[in-house]
Amino acid sequence: MVRRTKADAEATRHALLDAAEQLFQARGVSRTTLQDIANAAGTTRGAIYWHFQDKADLFNAMMERVTLPLEQSTYTAQAAEAPLQQIRLSVLVALHKTATDERARRVFEIATQQVEYNGEMLAVRERKLRWRDDYLAYLTQQFEAAAAEARFPLPIPSRSAALGLKAILTGTLDNWLLDPRDFDLVQVGTQVMDRYLAGLGFSPAGAAQGLLPAALAPLNAVSGAAPLRPTDSRKPVRSRTRTV
Repeated sequence: MVRRTKADAEATRHALLDAAEQLFQARGVSRTTLQDIANAAGTTRGAIYWHFQDKADLFNAMMERVTLPLEQSTYTAQAAEAPLQQIRLSVLVALHKTATDERARRVFEIATQQVEYNGEMLAVRERKLRWRDDYLAYLTQQFEAAAAEARFPLPIPSRSAALGLKAILTGTLDNWLLDPRDFDLVQVGTQVMDRYLAGLGFSPAGAAQGLLPAALAPLNAVSGAAPLRPTDSRKPVRSRTRTV
């Protein structure tokens, strides 16, 4: 019997995750069985249970292989000094990463449009809720600090401001994922965000001075993406069946 090395096991694990990504995107999570994934990866169902407890465990491992756009945004935004700059940069980074990072976009699409949170997938829902709460807490804190720095009270509670901005961001991302040819994600997302911030009484144009291009450069280097151009988010996409 041939002894499997640690490298062989790791290669099998990645093959299973690669197959899961492709099948989850094409069929939806609920319509994809573990046997489907094993077949696509050229291995057995037993190999799946060697690496993962169940479909939810495999799904979360797939998510953890990439830093999703909204998660990346909070890390990179720390490069900004002013609270308003951090808020604005966190959104722009999420838009930019979605438009330029193929794997991050694929996994983000699966997580937002191709999964039903029932049965064994309830563990995935709990993970998503924890991250949502963390992101809203981050935005709430930054809005409070930005208002204190600008020396004026927010017209709505800080958490409401955070909820509104997140709704704008996720809504824009969801609509773009449906058809990336429809509009330029970064351009439209930035326009809508800036109008929202202006409506709260901030001056987004001042927050953008000299900061954003430099902060986005590390993302291009890590992902291997070309510098952002107006046409980057207008790539053709194939028709696919979606889980409602």
